[in-house]
Amino acid sequence: MKIGILQFGQVDSAVLGRLLENLNMTFQKATCEMVSEALQIPKEAFDEERQQYRSNVILGKIHHLAEKEKMRDFVLGVIDADIFAHGLNFVFGEAECPGKAALISLWRLKPEFYGKKPNLEILVERSVKEAVHELGHALGLRHCSNPFCVMYFSNSIFETDRKQSLFCNKCYVKAEVVVGKLGGE
Repeated sequence: MKIGILQFGQVDSAVLGRLLENLNMTFQKATCEMVSEALQIPKEAFDEERQQYRSNVILGKIHHLAEKEKMRDFVLGVIDADIFAHGLNFVFGEAECPGKAALISLWRLKPEFYGKKPNLEILVERSVKEAVHELGHALGLRHCSNPFCVMYFSNSIFETDRKQSLFCNKCYVKAEVVVGKLGGE
């Protein structure tokens, strides 16, 4: 199984490097790699009234790239901009469930968004949790009722901080079945 990480706009390279490293440890039967070229944030995704970006528009760009590029099973987009989905004030990420495309935003994962000092370790930890969560959706997993499972729905940063970056046993088994069907590596 191959996972590509696609940068949208300007994203801290230290966060991307650590995210890549952690995803390779979490998805041990996968190869995670950076997509060589970063994409610009699509202008049509910006909602003037809300001053946020529509996650579905960006997810569509990721899907298009994933379909065009047959060498990867999944593509995870990473953006440092505020995103939202229809009916929600904001989202930390979004994914096709199941599908090939997933997206996370670093914007609301940063401690400074909440008035705290910048902290790379906290940002990386939150980014990994959201990336694993959205890739779990791409694998076909739904939200989990276990508040410590990475597949638990985070309605706030407090819920993201509480949960682990790993699947609970139930979700792990489901993910392994899908990975097995993809042929592991």
